[in-house]
Formats: sequence, structure tokens, C-alpha cells
Amino acid sequence: MRPHRSDDAGQAFPIYITVVAGLLLLAFAYLAVGQAAANRNSAQTAADAAALAAALDTRDKLTDEWVENVLDPTKWQDIFDGVGAALEGCGRAMQLAAQNDATALCRPQFGLPPGYEVEATTTEPVGDSIVPGTETVRSKATATAVIEPRCEFELPDQESGDGGDAVLPQLICEDRKWTLDPDDLDDLPGPEDLFDVHLAD
Repeated sequence: MRPHRSDDAGQAFPIYITVVAGLLLLAFAYLAVGQAAANRNSAQTAADAAALAAALDTRDKLTDEWVENVLDPTKWQDIFDGVGAALEGCGRAMQLAAQNDATALCRPQFGLPPGYEVEATTTEPVGDSIVPGTETVRSKATATAVIEPRCEFELPDQESGDGGDAVLPQLICEDRKWTLDPDDLDDLPGPEDLFDVHLAD
């Protein structure tokens, strides 16, 4: 019986080695998948942040334009819709991408609503793994951010007759109403009141 047990042990040892090797290979495979997923998440974070930064930059400029034309409500709707807006936020997108260890390709999106599409590429590769070639592979991701008006208004039918100052419309910005006085424009809605900036689906 003893020689029989020795034979069983000898036969089990290669099976044990094979199982351990398989488990190690599986662990390294999971590690490679995790590395790739983390790198991909970094690319997506960079793309999202860059697209939003570009859109927020343009939102602020549209707000400045609205403030400059606040006494001429006939121009408001085009400003709120971004009609003819100079979409110059790509520089800001590249800055945010760099802060998130990525480079960015940025394309303005004209039309309604205006916005930006950004493709981000990580500066760091996935790294060494059991998958050949990953040491030089960099992840890419895209994101699009748009700028939409929050406010609605109706143009007045006529101007007031005492001096010719325009009667400014009441702005309804979601749940808040703004009654604007042409003689007291110290309290105006801010960029976050006038515009909604968000990632497009």
C-alpha cells in the first residue's frame, strides 16, 4: 500500500503545480484588466473635465455679452442661444486635460445648443502586463459638453413714454423670477442663473 500512496502523491504534484500556475495567470490577467480600466477611467475623467471647462469658459463670456446688452432685450434670445458666439474655450479644455495627465483634441460644436467635443488621451500608458504591447498603449475617451439657457422671457409690446427707456422683460430662470430695473442694474443674475452647462448624453 505504501508504494501505491507514493505513486498517488507523485501524480497529484503536477496537477497542483498546474492549478497554481493557472491561478497565477488568472490573477495577472485580472491585474492587466484593472490597469486598463484605471487608465481608461483617467482618460474619461480628463475628457469630461476638459469639455466642461471649455463650455464654462464660453458660458461666462456669453454672460458678459448679455450684461453689455441688458438694456436691449431684442438681443437676449440670440445671446441665450449662443447664436454667433465665438466658441473659443478649447484653450481652457487643453489646460484641464493637462492637469488630469492627458492631452486633448477639442472641437467646438456650433448650432443649438452650442458646446464642445473633446477627445482626451492619457499621457501615461497602461503599463507592463501579461498582455503584449500594453506598455505603450494610451487610453482615449471623448466627452461633449453643451451650454443651454435656463431663462425665458417675453418682449414688452412698447417702450415707456417718459424718456424712452426700454421696459425690460421679466426673466424667469427655472424657479426664480428676476424683475430688472433699467435704473438699477446692480442685482443681475449670474452665469449659473442664466445658463446650464452639462455633459451631453
